[in-house]
Amino acid sequence: MSNDVLALLPFVLVVALALAIILVDLFLPRRDGVIMAIGAGGLAVALVATIAIGPLPWDFGMLSEPESIGDPALYTRDMLTALLDTTLIAIALLTLLFAPDYLVPRKMPLAEFAATLLFAISGGMLIAGGQDLLVLFIGLELLVLPGYILAGFAKRDGLSTEGAIKYFLLGSFSSAILLFGLAFVMGFTGSTQLSEVAHELGAVFDGSEPLPLALAMGMALLAVGVLFKIAAVPFHYWTPDAYQGSPTPVTGYLSVGPKIAAFALILRLFVEALEPLRGEWALVVGVLAAITMTMGNLAALGQDNIKRMLAYSSIAHTGYIMVGLVVFATAEDPEVAAAGVQGVLFYSVAYAFMNLGAFAVVAALQRRPGVTSQLSTFTGLGYRAGILALLMTIFMLSLTGIPPLAGFFAKMVVVLGALEVGGPLTLLAVLMMLNAAMAAFYYLRVVVYMYMRKPTEDAPEIHVGRLTKVGLFGAAAMTILIGLFPPFTEAILDWTEAAAQALIGVAQL
Repeated sequence: MSNDVLALLPFVLVVALALAIILVDLFLPRRDGVIMAIGAGGLAVALVATIAIGPLPWDFGMLSEPESIGDPALYTRDMLTALLDTTLIAIALLTLLFAPDYLVPRKMPLAEFAATLLFAISGGMLIAGGQDLLVLFIGLELLVLPGYILAGFAKRDGLSTEGAIKYFLLGSFSSAILLFGLAFVMGFTGSTQLSEVAHELGAVFDGSEPLPLALAMGMALLAVGVLFKIAAVPFHYWTPDAYQGSPTPVTGYLSVGPKIAAFALILRLFVEALEPLRGEWALVVGVLAAITMTMGNLAALGQDNIKRMLAYSSIAHTGYIMVGLVVFATAEDPEVAAAGVQGVLFYSVAYAFMNLGAFAVVAALQRRPGVTSQLSTFTGLGYRAGILALLMTIFMLSLTGIPPLAGFFAKMVVVLGALEVGGPLTLLAVLMMLNAAMAAFYYLRVVVYMYMRKPTEDAPEIHVGRLTKVGLFGAAAMTILIGLFPPFTEAILDWTEAAAQALIGVAQL
């Protein structure tokens, strides 16, 4: 098998799996067991193939070196691509495991959900390895268009329709704005290749002269486009409504999948292609990071609907991750700059499992139609379903940043990078810790409801399906292992560090 085929194989497997599910459902409609076997089994195969192909640290993988496709390169498989592909496929697998308990009782088509989810994930995978502005945009559209469909999947629910329309309209505007930004950058540099864009910018701009107007407009438009995709303030208004209205398994996916893919887009655009201009966007991103984490946490404090609470919490975590970008943009030492990118990657991986696990618990409680996502639903859960309450406690503590869970180490990697740079970033690191302390109130309030309030006498019995249990234990295991098991923590740190250094090396050519 040629290296080109190996490089594209994980992406091809996911797309082929989506098509296979559509064909199976066409000839064997409503066979949910068959769909789950094909979907979960196929994603497990894709996950193993992604890790086996590499390239990975520790001299592991069929590809020992980055492999580019096309001349000039359109797509590359490097350590960053391998890391992001692995994370995105894991997100798809967990989401698929959580989905049947929620969708089947509500008579929502599982095959359509699975196929749409896989197409969305394939878009994220295309972004992860994209080396051309047009490839990145195509990957972005492949990511977000199925996302709009998923957000409105409960088509008879007014809240779902409202959230999907808001998501679609604002998402369409942001994609158009991003496309205009790409056009300005392409027009200024004369190329759509990321490496050529970086080379041309390095040749014509050394920081001693004002930024050309066309390039400044291009950067501004690009920033607006990507800030919407990661739900950063002030482009976050779609998030609470889309999260609350969407079916809960979809909400879990939307909170992590598109966010990680959007940060992949930021890394390819702003770290790789626009690296010569990093000093120009550092201040803006730093200010937005501070506002985003603070506004997200303040808004979450007053929520009594847990899906809206986690939506605002997701906005706050976006602000934390953005601190890593500021570290990269302001660091003079390449190793510290790489540590900033590593913070973005490590935080994204850790956040994916703990946040998806939290939404999975909410979905498990809503297996019986009619159960709301109000905080009162968790009243006395520790007495009614002890294992489910324990898992939710793990996810809440990790999201808070309590050691030694994954969330603590994620915050630590980002904060240490900010402290290495020093100066104003020290204040940003302090603000991040103050925000984490603020977030402890609404995260631990869920634990208080579960263990310190007695269930009502008419509280319904809770049944959790086997597939949901597998997914929940998988997400909890990753949340614990990343923090509590040093060899595993070191492996993730090594992988994210190698991916960050590879990206920085590309950017500095």
